[in-house]
Amino acid sequence: MHIIETERLILRSFREGDAADLFAYLRAPTTPCFLSLKLADLAEAEIEVGRRALDEGSVAICLKQTGRVIGDLFGGGEEGEEEDTASVGWNLNPQFGGQGYAFEAARALFDHLFRAKGFRRLYAYVEDHNTPSQRLCEKLGMRREGVFVEFVSFTNDDAGNPIYENTMQYAILRREWMSGALAMEQPPGMSGVAGAGTRCG
Repeated sequence: MHIIETERLILRSFREGDAADLFAYLRAPTTPCFLSLKLADLAEAEIEVGRRALDEGSVAICLKQTGRVIGDLFGGGEEGEEEDTASVGWNLNPQFGGQGYAFEAARALFDHLFRAKGFRRLYAYVEDHNTPSQRLCEKLGMRREGVFVEFVSFTNDDAGNPIYENTMQYAILRREWMSGALAMEQPPGMSGVAGAGTRCG
């Protein structure tokens, strides 16, 4: 993807050297939907960074001041996506939560996907207990479209039976974004060169 700059962040593709930062928050994921992404060690993190570097829809969230990767976004790069619709999501290192970084990054990504990539509709799946992500979706202007009851399982109980989660779907249309207060007057600053490489709400 192209490099996107916001007030405090740089959004770019994953690249060599990001493994330690990625491992810092995927060594012990705090959100059930990311448990399958848990990394055992730095070597595994390096492999994951290499995979993400090849994924057009995988975006590293970096602090502009230090260059540190503090989380990631995804959207617009998955195979099998409908032509004008994209699934979006974010995963932030908990150490950097509560400072508005997720909103700042997601807002810039949404603007990029609608303006530069031409998507008509973006949607996100959020588990019903994940209130921070629900609030973020609403702050981004997304509407809750429905609830899928016992939609997916990320964990098992003590007997080995799957524990199913209720999942909410949020969405927003390009016309809603462009007519709303969050659309940027000008697209976020972007370099003319694509990044060297690259990944639930």
